[in-house]
Parts: sequence; C-alpha cells; structure tokens
Amino acid sequence: MSNISIGQLGEEIAEKYLKKHGYKVIERNFRSRRWGEIDIVAVEDDVLVFVEVKARVGSKYGEPVEAVTPFKLRALKRTGQYYKMEHPDLPEALRIDVVAIMLDKDTHEPLKIELFKDAR
Repeated sequence: MSNISIGQLGEEIAEKYLKKHGYKVIERNFRSRRWGEIDIVAVEDDVLVFVEVKARVGSKYGEPVEAVTPFKLRALKRTGQYYKMEHPDLPEALRIDVVAIMLDKDTHEPLKIELFKDAR
C-alpha cells in the first residue's frame, strides 16, 4: 500500500472516528497553494477545528503523532486562519487537533486511534 493510499485510508478512519465523537465534518483536504493543506475541517461544539491526520503501518518510523512537527503546527495555524477568513460564518474559536492512527501491517485495520486535542 502506498503512502498516499495509507494517508487516504487514515483520513477516512479519522473522519468516522471524529463523527462518532461528536464532531461535524465540514470539509476534507482543503488546499491553498499559498497557505497549505488541512486534512479535515470540523466543528466541535462552538469551536472550528483543523485536524491533522497521521497514519502509520507499524512503528518502524515511530509513533504517528511524532510526525507532527512544530513547523507543521505553525503551517496548520496559518492555513486555519486563512480558512476562517474565507468562511466568516463559522465559529470564531479555533483549535488544531491531531488524529494519530496505527494500522495493522497485514490487514490495514486500525490497531490504535488517538485524538490529541488542542495540539501545540
């Protein structure tokens, strides 16, 4: 399975997980050439949430959440601010969450899903 298809599978799993936990998913794979990409845009309660999804098969390269660097968080913040500017009708409060998914190397079923709210 390629890294792209693992990423897409991870986003599908994350979207279902978030919906199950009360998030309303608004958009997936928002892209801006200038500002970057947001995997999932959602609303939880009265908070606009930008979700970074990291999926890994096995732990050879570490835990999925370890791939969310300070640089990535800064980029998400900038892209989220741009998204909010383009969608003024959405909640004012903003947050970045991370969904980290470990997949079974044979079946690609999720072994572990972790939600990190308000990643900084």
